[in-house]
Amino acid sequence: MKSKAAPVEKSGRLAGKLVVVESPAKAKTIGRYLGRGYTVKSSVGHVRDLLKSRLSVDVENDFEPEYRVSNDKRQVVKELKEAAAKAKEIYLATDPDREGEAIAWHVLEAAEMDPARTKRVVFHEITKPAIEAAFAHPRDIDMDRVDAQQARRILDRLVGYKLSPLLWRKVRGRLSAGRVQSVAVRQVVEREREIDQFVSEEYWTLAAELIQQAHQNGANDASFRAKLHKLNGEDPVLPTEADVLPHLDILRRATWSVGEVRLGKRTRRPSAPFTTSTLQQEASRRLNFGASKTMQLAQRLYEGVDLGQDGSTGLITYMRTDSVTVSKEAQAEARAFIEEEYGPDYVPAQPPVYKTRAKAAQEAHEAIRPTGVVRTPKAVKAYLKRDEFRLYKLIWERFVSSQMSPALYDTVSADVWAGEGRVPPEKRPYLFRATGSTLRFAGFLALYEESKSEDAQDENGDDNVPADLTQGELLNLLRLLPQQHFTQPPPRYTEATLVRDLEEHGIGRPSTYAAILSTIQQRGYVERQDKRLYPTETGLLVNDLLVQHFPEILSVDFTARLEDELDTIAEGKPWVPVISGFYESFARNLEVADKAIPKIDLKAEPEFVGRDCPLCGKPLVYRQGRYGRFIGCSDFPACRHTEQILEKVGVACPNDGGDLIVKHTKRGRIFYGCANYPECEWTSWKKPLSQPCRKCGGLLVEVNKSTGECTRCGERQHIAQAEAVDA
Repeated sequence: MKSKAAPVEKSGRLAGKLVVVESPAKAKTIGRYLGRGYTVKSSVGHVRDLLKSRLSVDVENDFEPEYRVSNDKRQVVKELKEAAAKAKEIYLATDPDREGEAIAWHVLEAAEMDPARTKRVVFHEITKPAIEAAFAHPRDIDMDRVDAQQARRILDRLVGYKLSPLLWRKVRGRLSAGRVQSVAVRQVVEREREIDQFVSEEYWTLAAELIQQAHQNGANDASFRAKLHKLNGEDPVLPTEADVLPHLDILRRATWSVGEVRLGKRTRRPSAPFTTSTLQQEASRRLNFGASKTMQLAQRLYEGVDLGQDGSTGLITYMRTDSVTVSKEAQAEARAFIEEEYGPDYVPAQPPVYKTRAKAAQEAHEAIRPTGVVRTPKAVKAYLKRDEFRLYKLIWERFVSSQMSPALYDTVSADVWAGEGRVPPEKRPYLFRATGSTLRFAGFLALYEESKSEDAQDENGDDNVPADLTQGELLNLLRLLPQQHFTQPPPRYTEATLVRDLEEHGIGRPSTYAAILSTIQQRGYVERQDKRLYPTETGLLVNDLLVQHFPEILSVDFTARLEDELDTIAEGKPWVPVISGFYESFARNLEVADKAIPKIDLKAEPEFVGRDCPLCGKPLVYRQGRYGRFIGCSDFPACRHTEQILEKVGVACPNDGGDLIVKHTKRGRIFYGCANYPECEWTSWKKPLSQPCRKCGGLLVEVNKSTGECTRCGERQHIAQAEAVDA
């Protein structure tokens, strides 16, 4: 896998400088900065790869890969070869990550470039200063980084090309498996099963709406809320309404007084500038962009956008990074801009320092940031498409806010004691607590606030505590606020939270997240509905088969350790022992699994329906088709009568009273709909329940095995206790 020197061009006079990049857009932008004397050409991505028709890895000869220039790249390689033969100097200016390093090496090899005349240049932003600095300090291709990328490619090819045929033989064709994609599917499958097995438990909380006696006759907005914090010195445990009711009678007669009042200050620091994964997460939450769309848009912003008289300019730094580092020059520019736009108070005394997670940090990259803070979203909006502008605005605001002063809050926390008036407050059985905060200085919040995760639990906000509460002050009770709750199952993954989970476990790398998410959905293992990821029937089947027979490969911990091993190759560790150590056990497992897994016959013995075909009189049978089970004639193909299977759930449609039935998507996922379709288009991904909503009588659908949700009023109810008395 080491570079072989190409023959030096002897004929003709060498002249000019050739620069090779991956994309035409990048070539256009760089060409504008380099000017005369340089010829900039694009490889249009990879120029060669492992052959698709076979394994292309010699497992008997140190896993030597076999590369081939694809048919659609032969003309590109021919043109690069001709240009390189004439150039006095050759610069490979592909992307600054390992993938870019490998592309540079493949271009050199495929186009038979002379290594003595070929140099590597690296830049993390496509701006004139960055380009000039890169060309002033060229280097050789880093073969350790090339080896790291190739080792990953070979490892993924070994797993994919060995496991996928096993699935074809044992299950059906067109299935696939992958070293990282199968682990991602496993995460989705196991989360779904956690939800299925979750048993919801009822619990209650208790709050009180109170008012200072001095404001009793004033406006209602003078009231505040306090939550039950301790009961007889212990954390309150109120599992049912019956446990709450006795306390309500006591508290209505109780004396309420203020205990300790604590005043304080709280500092809220800005979020770090974006990495690849945090950009994908925030773009998903705030803009509803999928990971692939986010990366496609970011790629365009990085490679260059035509800004009219300013020409084609890269607007952001390289978008595949796990670093939150920011250059001193970028910090200085941001601080000057912030001071001018917001004032000196919004500039912290020292530039903030954000720490990159040591496990994830691979390269000396910067965070994702605008290449020039002075190019505000407003200034470039006219040159960007709508979604390009929205993503640029998000990146610009996140970076600038990360360099601003923290937000400052004044906080108050007050204890409220309730019980008999003759008893000293601190000895009363009920301790309520009210908290509040007031924004004193907005700081970075004047520009940007990170959105909450889709999985963040709803929390009550501040209790609007009056600033003039004093210890010992008597309060009047306006009303008690008991509230019923049910414990909730873990939420299904979104693309954003799955990326976060993969990153936290060290699975995959910034350049792979979008591809992983696209692959598991394109293969039909996972479906996206209302931003949430659901495993399909195929995903469940394939996952269970692989987990049973290849538990190590689908282990999160093992995959993360292997990622770390691949990272060490970029630091100089030999790559062959890493691949060899993995492949020995993998090959043994593969042989055992091939013998142990029975053929899953999707065309089993016919299952008779129990009635005859209305066209020819032959028995009807259940059949398995591309889109699931259906009823067909046993005399097929002579008789082609078919029927949809109406698997009734025993519940009437809330729209027209028709039967609700089980249906299947083209990829095998179950949903529910009205039998009178297309006249009635009512559908639901959640299973309809026979018992009505106890609040409005509407249709309940199953959230999990113990919780239902009303399709009419949205009320969530414990299924097992749906007949209970209202709270």
